[in-house]
Amino acid sequence: MSILIGRETRLVVQGITGREGAFHAQAMLEYGTTLVAGVTPGKGGQTTLGSVPVFDTVREAVDRTGANTSCIFVPAAGAPDAVMEAVDAGIGTIFCITESIPALDMIPVVEAARDAGARLVGPNCPGATSPGRAKVGIIPGPIHREGRVGVVSRSGTLTYEAVQAMTDAGFGQSTCVGIGGDPIIGTTFTDVLTLFATDPETDAIVLIGEIGGAAEEQAASWAAEHLADVPKVAFIAGRTAPEGKRMGHAGAIISRGAGTAASKVEALEAAGFRVAGSPTELPVLLREVGYRG
Repeated sequence: MSILIGRETRLVVQGITGREGAFHAQAMLEYGTTLVAGVTPGKGGQTTLGSVPVFDTVREAVDRTGANTSCIFVPAAGAPDAVMEAVDAGIGTIFCITESIPALDMIPVVEAARDAGARLVGPNCPGATSPGRAKVGIIPGPIHREGRVGVVSRSGTLTYEAVQAMTDAGFGQSTCVGIGGDPIIGTTFTDVLTLFATDPETDAIVLIGEIGGAAEEQAASWAAEHLADVPKVAFIAGRTAPEGKRMGHAGAIISRGAGTAASKVEALEAAGFRVAGSPTELPVLLREVGYRG
């Protein structure tokens, strides 16, 4: 079992004929993901990447192939509409990789996805990997190994570093999820922790956060009540960031003392997380909290 994606995933890639869409769709195929369709308006009837059919609309892709998951590589100007098209077509899980979408454009999209019962991950996210089963998005496949540690992160590159460190230490992952670093996103830390809590194949948790917002503190509060007996470790990026300075992600900004690394570390430690000084320390702390893999 895994969360969000797995062997049951039937993927459609929106923007599959673009440079980024084609490159990462090929990597997903090579990993073993069941990629059933692509969508590029005006190119319906073509095939790509060997034998993947391309459709003009997501609705047609769903009707013809049974697609249930979407990965979006549409440019920022069209990405909100692409998410809405996937929602309207009945796609249950949507990963929006696109970055630089204005926050105000995403507010109604996130609300519409939630009202429809769809799971939107992102925007500005790297996707998710269920090692040995499926990969959706841009996370490198070879860094993973199958195992029972659930990973959730706001940062793509920090996720890769942490996963590689765990793999090198012999700790495999059940599912790795990048939720994205924008201020308005469809799936939060707490949402993913809730899914991990009910996954019988996830025995430990790694959370990778950063400065800005209160998502990590909210997740810590939830974990204190619901994950008290689960081995859990964390890392918070941006400890040296000056107040009012955006660091990398649009959501990674602290203002008037809110959203600081110190406040997040304090909340996580109070909830029973061991907090690492660097991503490479995470497997060491997993051992220290009693997880053996």
